[in-house]
Amino acid sequence: MGALRELLEVDDLEVEFILEGHPRPVVSEVSFALRKARTLCLVGESGCGKSVTALSILGLLPDPPGRITGGHVWFDGRDLTALTQNELSRIRGRRISMVFQEPMTSLNPVFTVGDQVAEVYRTHLGLGRQESLEKAVEMLRRVGIPDPAQRAGNYPHQMSGGMRQRVLIAIALACHPEVLLADEPTTALDVTIQAQILALMKELRDEMGTAVLLITHDFGVVAEAADEVAVMYAGRIVEQADCDTLFHSPWHPYTTGLLRSRPRPGDGAGGKGRRLEAIPGTVPSPANLPRGCSFEPRCSRREDICRESAPPLEQKNGGQLARCWIPPAKEA
Repeated sequence: MGALRELLEVDDLEVEFILEGHPRPVVSEVSFALRKARTLCLVGESGCGKSVTALSILGLLPDPPGRITGGHVWFDGRDLTALTQNELSRIRGRRISMVFQEPMTSLNPVFTVGDQVAEVYRTHLGLGRQESLEKAVEMLRRVGIPDPAQRAGNYPHQMSGGMRQRVLIAIALACHPEVLLADEPTTALDVTIQAQILALMKELRDEMGTAVLLITHDFGVVAEAADEVAVMYAGRIVEQADCDTLFHSPWHPYTTGLLRSRPRPGDGAGGKGRRLEAIPGTVPSPANLPRGCSFEPRCSRREDICRESAPPLEQKNGGQLARCWIPPAKEA
């Protein structure tokens, strides 16, 4: 049971943004747990609330327009949503770290990558300049950067996208955090570098026992990295299960649609491959959410109850949680 110890729990998180002068819910009723040496993938289309959820955990939501209006984030017996920014700053980077999207904009262009990794050791461990730089070089070596002593003197623009992503991971893992939040860490990388980054994160996770929340819209990444998966739609988790169950027995029609829309080997080969399926429509705006199920306007199995009443997240056959009134067997 030790390997499954919960390190961080999100309990009924509610977040709203001020849009066009009115408060609108962008994250609602979101609950999940991160466990030691395990990876939970948070997956869904852009605009579903994945990044907002991660930023809320660390108190990084821009206010205005965003604010947490309900729920709790429990870590080491403390509710992170109740802490001040000064209190959170002592946790960020040391005990809970985050890998942000877009490594070129996340790294400071006027400081060397070695200085940016070393800053973590100076800030959180109080080390001197020389010792922190030595540790930074060692961390760059651990994330697979060749000739790390020389590379530590490079600026971000002198490194490839894959190398910059490794630097961000080095910064995030420098203090051996208990929890890592990784927001689209392989976006814009080619498939070879993507595989290397995912393998690196898994290796360091297993070595350090870190709990990982990996945000993505790519089910290829999910298949490669996830132990558990939570599917988000319109600010809510609509399905949650272990990785094998979700891929082989999806319950929610949105999950099914996402899985059917991914390319597979042989698609299109010789004109005989399977045609990719698309989910019609778009994710609804927080300012115009449907009255019942938020996925109902795009759903192939919708019935009258779906228009009238929002389904709760409840346990289904096979152990997964799903937010849907209609069983998969009734799908058209």
